[in-house]
Formats: sequence, structure tokens, C-alpha cells
Amino acid sequence: MGNDRGEGIAPRPHRSAPRVPTGAGVSFIMPVLNEHEYLARAVETVLAQDVPGPIELVLALGPSTDGTTELAESIAADDARVRLVENPAADIPVGLNAAIRASRYPTIVRVDAHSELAAGYTARALDTLDRTGAANVGGVMRASGRTPFQRAVARAYNSRIGLGGGAYHSGGGEGEAESAYLGVMRREPLEEIGLFDESIRRGEDWELNLRLRTAGYRVWFDPELSATYWPRESWARLVRQFFSTGTWRGELVRRYGTRNSLRFFAPPALVVVAFLALVIGALQVTGVLAGPWSALASIVYVPLAAYVLLILAVASGRGGGSGWRDKLWSAAVPPTMHLSWGFGFLRGAVTGARDNVDTSRLSGRNTPLP
Repeated sequence: MGNDRGEGIAPRPHRSAPRVPTGAGVSFIMPVLNEHEYLARAVETVLAQDVPGPIELVLALGPSTDGTTELAESIAADDARVRLVENPAADIPVGLNAAIRASRYPTIVRVDAHSELAAGYTARALDTLDRTGAANVGGVMRASGRTPFQRAVARAYNSRIGLGGGAYHSGGGEGEAESAYLGVMRREPLEEIGLFDESIRRGEDWELNLRLRTAGYRVWFDPELSATYWPRESWARLVRQFFSTGTWRGELVRRYGTRNSLRFFAPPALVVVAFLALVIGALQVTGVLAGPWSALASIVYVPLAAYVLLILAVASGRGGGSGWRDKLWSAAVPPTMHLSWGFGFLRGAVTGARDNVDTSRLSGRNTPLP
């Protein structure tokens, strides 16, 4: 990996990514770990993409324990367009880089095993790359669910309240973007900046796009692009996922400071406010804090109460789903995501991410909640 991560370097003037001849071929890359329930459908939507020229799908296989590896081997045996590479450490950026290095074509499409590409996704992205001269193009993550819990997580993903209003979660107008969901990328700019940073286990896409933008390339959001994403299926997995994601965001703040969007600081602010409210409440109940100082300190409850009312209003309304289980989970899921992310962020910002790993995919077959 290259050492230039863009610290302290002003972005260069815009320059266009090299154009690629029509029909030059497209390489899809997919890191895979314990995805037996989702892999076949994800692969099916990739191989169904209608683009000029040849395509290939390179699966970077982590050490799965749920039969995913055997399924991937069967898929590859049945279709020569599917190729396999090993990712024994299960680190996403390591797997992505291994797949990129093993791939052959000048356009790279990142795909997750928990995602399904819409028909026409790749053709539209190729047109957008040519039209804009961008190095990376992404669209909207359309989260979806099969159980009340997973549907609640999906609603949080698709809501500005849930994940803070990133365009690829809640939509918006076409234009330059900070990052891109999944990403359809030109190989030459990727190789120029040194591919993914293998020292970053979460948030690697944001960091990659930061370096692309620092190098002068455009990262582009096209709302006409969409891919279905299937979130975690259990509360424990969701907590582990978001704690790890928050930890690595804290690490990225340590590395890149104010280049991080202000919205990333909202979850840790919620954690701090909640902690202060607990401390002040305890002091008030025990009589240590009383009189005018107690009244003044009670101001801390205002933002917390506003947050709770907002969550309850969304969960009880149309945004919370139709069934009572959906509504209960819609009330529980956003605070779970925010607080897990916030605690992780504070840990990462204070001590660094170190060797933190997202363990939410490491325990074999998924066990959905009712």
C-alpha cells in the first residue's frame, strides 16, 4: 500500500478519470464471510447485469463456518465467470484488494454478499462514469427486511433519523459526494492511490474516497442507481456491528480530524448527554444537587427528551411499520444503533481502533428474531 493518505494535502483541481472503451469488460468484486443465506441471490443479480463486453465476479472468501465456502465453490464450478480468492484474515479491505488484484477488467464494481443489484445498475453506472468523468459512482442503499426486527433496521437505514442523512441512505439530488455506497470504480485511479488501506477494517470505503477526492478525482452520487441491502438479523449482531463501525470512525477522526462530516459526531454526543443525564439525575435524587443549580442542570434533559419523543413519534407513525412488533422494534433499533455507534466512537477516538474486528458475521448461521 502507498503511504500517501492525503493528510494535510489540499485537493488537486478536478481531473477526469480515464475513459474506458465500450465493451472493455467489468470486474465485480465481493468479500464473503458467513453469507450462506444471501450469497446465491447476490451472485445471481450480479451475473444478470446486462453490460457490453465480458464480466467476471471475484469472490474473496473468508473462513466461513456456515457452508458459504462450499456454496461459493459450487457456484464457481457451474459458471466460469465466477472466480475465487482466499481472504484468510476475513478483513474486508484485504479481501477487496485481493479481488481487485485478481481481476482483469478496467472497471471495478464493488458488491456485498448482503446486497442485490437492481436490473440495469451497472449499465447506468457505466454511463454515469462516462458522463461525469468520475472515478467512483455510487447510488442509494435500499435496505430491506424479512422479519419485524430486520425491517425495523432497514427503516432506520433508509431514514435520516437512523443514519444521519447520508445521500446514499436517504436519497437526494445527483452530484459530487463525500463517499459512495458500494461503488463502480475505474481501475486506473484506484491503482494510482494504492487501492484500499488494509489497516482500516471499517470505513474503508470513506477513506478510499477521501484519497480519490484528494487526488483530484470526482466521487459521484447518482440517485437512479439502487441496490438492495439486507441488514443484520439480530439485536446482538446489530450491536456488535455498530460498535465496531463507531470504533473505526473514532479512529478515522484521529487520523483525519475535521475531514470527517459533523454528522459522525451526533451519536457520541448522544452518549455524552445520556451519561450526564444519569449523573445529574443521581445527584438530584440523593439531594447532592438541589436548588437553582439543580434547575440549571436539568437543562441536560431537554435534548434527551426531544430525542426520545422523536423516536417514539416515528415508531408509532407510518414510519414505524404496520404491525405492533414492527413498531416496537422501530422504537428500539435507532437508539441501539446510535448508542452502540457512539460508545464505539468514543473508544476509538480515545484509544484508537487497534485490532477491533466486527464480529457480527463470525458466528455461523444467522438466527433471525421473530
